[in-house]
Amino acid sequence: MKLKDISCFFLLAVALVSCTNDDDQGGNGGETPTEINFRHVTTINAGGTTEITAFDPATNKMFTINPDDAEVMVYDISDPSSPVAGTSIQVGATGIPNSVSVHGERLAVAVEAVNKQDNGSVLVYNTDIQELEDTFTVGALPDMVIFSPDGKYIVTANEGEPDPDYTNDPEGTISIIDTEANTVTTLDFNAFNSEEETLRSEGFRVFGPGATLAMDIEPEYVAIDDDSQTAWVTLQENNGIARVNLSARQIEDIYPLGFKDHSLAGNELDASNRDDVTELKNWPVYGIYHPDAVIYVNLDGTDYLITANEGDARDYDGFSEEERIKDITLDGTVFPDAETLQQDENLGRLKITTTLGDTDGDGEYEALYAYGARSFSVWSAAGELVYDSGSEIASRTLELTPGSFNADEGEADDRSDDKGAEPEAVEKLRVGDRTLLFVGLERNSQVLVYDVSNPVSPEFIQLLEQPGDMAPEGVLAIPAEDSPNERDLLIVTNEDSGTISIYQN
Repeated sequence: MKLKDISCFFLLAVALVSCTNDDDQGGNGGETPTEINFRHVTTINAGGTTEITAFDPATNKMFTINPDDAEVMVYDISDPSSPVAGTSIQVGATGIPNSVSVHGERLAVAVEAVNKQDNGSVLVYNTDIQELEDTFTVGALPDMVIFSPDGKYIVTANEGEPDPDYTNDPEGTISIIDTEANTVTTLDFNAFNSEEETLRSEGFRVFGPGATLAMDIEPEYVAIDDDSQTAWVTLQENNGIARVNLSARQIEDIYPLGFKDHSLAGNELDASNRDDVTELKNWPVYGIYHPDAVIYVNLDGTDYLITANEGDARDYDGFSEEERIKDITLDGTVFPDAETLQQDENLGRLKITTTLGDTDGDGEYEALYAYGARSFSVWSAAGELVYDSGSEIASRTLELTPGSFNADEGEADDRSDDKGAEPEAVEKLRVGDRTLLFVGLERNSQVLVYDVSNPVSPEFIQLLEQPGDMAPEGVLAIPAEDSPNERDLLIVTNEDSGTISIYQN
């Protein structure tokens, strides 16, 4: 796939890049601007580990989890340029918070148990007086929580990670809380155990030692359609997406996502952090999509899912799948240039999984599978690939901000041997007749802005990069109609730096 030409761009002092079009339609308090241009407003130095944020338009409160202090931090952003810290919500007596969601002056907090292999909880608070209203028991390690658009359901992705020794591996599950009946239904994947062979043949991964499919599945993130009827849940380590019927309380299907071929034009990558260059090339490597965040969008009456293809490896004391290509044996009939490929400046440094590629079990690898796809993808509601950004993220950031390319704590190129920029978060925003996509890059510490109104041909608009921000974990868009200042806002929550940056259009 070829990259689109960009007709205009300029680089701001804080490495904010904007591309405008006089025909663009947008929304600032109901007006129609001639451009989409998100500008930095302020940064909150919150401290700790700031991860996921939710916003309540009724109270103008912003809620951000801080796992380090087992709390939900609260800020009044009635004036987005001057946030005021409020009283934090302490959840340490229950466990560690992982995610938050708001609907109708209710705040849902996903909390993992002190022993994270035990069942977790969802705590529901009133957003005004911050009083605990309900507590629900859900599956092990609820990693993400979301209200359905109508507020009837609260859904959690319960990751069910194993302990470090891999001796206790709880089942991954999905919990559905009916907020009207105050009931919880936790769904497991045991019904799919019999389909393991078929799913694996289509690119789904089941590889934990001694694990059934139901044990091995690790739900990560949830998206829900506008009608509050269907949820899609990413199964990151397994390289799939589950489809859930909310009203029927049933997991209807699992969609294996297959693999991305980095030997094809348009799928180039920089595979080494020891080659002294930042250069994108084609290599005989497959990328495992491994989606993290997912959002639902409806474009011209058609349902789509958009994923951030971060990549994730299992690396525990009791089991690890990671290895560098230079430390494995390549099948010489498939890789006659194995010695050259395994040099550090070529593929030698690239991390791959040892659970795929040795097709005949002789200890020699006939195929190489790396973590993540270094991209964002658009999928149909049935899990069919509609568009993948290919090498767009790498080429775009290399062109505009080479000092941040595949960075690790500000060191350019240092993550090329791992998962590159690590697309972590995706968020959407409707502006006029356009649908915007925000893609948070964990390692580059940047956010890319696209127009995805045409899902088969997204258009790059802007790159956001704020000095001091490190590792965006959560990206939240607040539309003008819900915003305190009637401007479209973007909240970027940065895990490593403990900062929260606010942008406005």
